[in-house]
Amino acid sequence: MSAILAIGAAYLIGAVPVGYLVGRAFGVADIRRHGSGTIGATNVLRTAGRLPALLTLGGDIAKGYLAVVTGAALGASPPGSDTGIMAASAVAAVVGNCWSVFLGFRGGKGVATGLGALLKIVPLALLPAALVWLAVTISFRYVSLGSILAAACVPLGALLLGTPTPFVIAAFAVGAIVVARHHANITRLLAGHEPKLGHRHSA
Repeated sequence: MSAILAIGAAYLIGAVPVGYLVGRAFGVADIRRHGSGTIGATNVLRTAGRLPALLTLGGDIAKGYLAVVTGAALGASPPGSDTGIMAASAVAAVVGNCWSVFLGFRGGKGVATGLGALLKIVPLALLPAALVWLAVTISFRYVSLGSILAAACVPLGALLLGTPTPFVIAAFAVGAIVVARHHANITRLLAGHEPKLGHRHSA
């Protein structure tokens, strides 16, 4: 029962639609009706500007981290935190972000929330992934491409670092969700129609 409660709480925390709420606070009635139609920081940046995007990014990272912390606390046993529950909580947080119960099971692409969740369970594996994201995004100005490649790097890093098996599985699951959620971006990248960083839609 404690495991179900922990994972459910992690999902609900991940499901908080930060980008949607920030967009409304800055005068955008529904961020999903603009740009890419998602609630992530990149779409908020293109639609509402830098400050709302930074708030969205920070909020999504924080909720991913908090979801795992909460899941670990609710699912802990006398010997300590359960790695399986922590891993499941990380995945649940990303699922909540991508398919939020508060938005009719629609949401973001899981990048920032996944970053926050994985920061708690596989922090060292994020370092090479972050370098990949920076290099690709700065060089080509495609946030989506950087996110896809970074998401693929994290589980490999976790595996090579000898991270506990539940955490490695969680990293692979989060990476798979992030890549899958970028299916439209992949299509646009292949067609040469993907918007570059700095291209802004009118709100």
